[in-house]
Amino acid sequence: MNLRNPHPKIIVVGSCSIDLVLNTEDFPGTGETVLATRSENFFGGKGANQAVAAARLGATAYFVGAVGMDPKGQQVLRHLVEEGVNVGFVAEKESVPTGAAYVAAAGGQNTIIVVPSANHQVRPEQIDFAEKHFASCDMVLLQLEIPIAVAEKAAASALYHGKKLGIYASPGIALPQQMIDAATFIVVKQKDVPKVFGMETEEALRRYPNKIFIREDALTIKYSDGLEVQREDGERPDPVHAMGAGDAFTAGLGVALCHGSSVADGVKFGLAVASRAAAKRGSQAGLPFLKELKNADGIWKN
Repeated sequence: MNLRNPHPKIIVVGSCSIDLVLNTEDFPGTGETVLATRSENFFGGKGANQAVAAARLGATAYFVGAVGMDPKGQQVLRHLVEEGVNVGFVAEKESVPTGAAYVAAAGGQNTIIVVPSANHQVRPEQIDFAEKHFASCDMVLLQLEIPIAVAEKAAASALYHGKKLGIYASPGIALPQQMIDAATFIVVKQKDVPKVFGMETEEALRRYPNKIFIREDALTIKYSDGLEVQREDGERPDPVHAMGAGDAFTAGLGVALCHGSSVADGVKFGLAVASRAAAKRGSQAGLPFLKELKNADGIWKN
């Protein structure tokens, strides 16, 4: 990947949270109690994960979202600022707390319960407030932990201004056709393809070559290049910490496309970012800085 744009400008519209991760040997069954071997708090939320990833990869990152007017909200804002993310369009809400996620982790897999709270108070008018930045950015990144009306408004703004648009369709819900058409790329978990696109995987790949990127697992991506289905695997740390890997891949692919990379090189770069993120606990702790990826598998050069 050649660096054509020193600091691409990326706007991330999405969620932020504090994540409580409970590590267990096995997931509890219905009515079962298990003991956690460890509990940890991390910064998270799919939007914040992508914003931090983009900033560490050299982008000028703006975040549009919401936090509660509470200590956790202040922690989130301070953390984003320390990571170099512009938080001028983050709303502080008095009536609701900052978003949270409760994660059970066992055997390299996660189950996650998200409490949206302030994330469901992000409003379409926040896109209007940031309009001048939509007009001057290189890419907009979205996920679906915020109201769909806000995501639709951000997608429409990106389309109006002729900007690249990346969507991580998670949680998996039906995407309006206008958003699908506006997107430069869409990342989706394999199990969510029918919910997101209203069709099975094979048909979706045929219909949207070089647009949809299917996560078969944390570090395996499948897509169609228009001629045949391609499958790429990222390097697998031991163990794989899957939480946040999809956000890391999405941000990495987005940054690569801002630099004019081919789709194939963008996928490789996104997987390199996700692999390093998956080497550490927490969605953001392992996100790499651009210099760490220099010459990684021959995909970054300048």
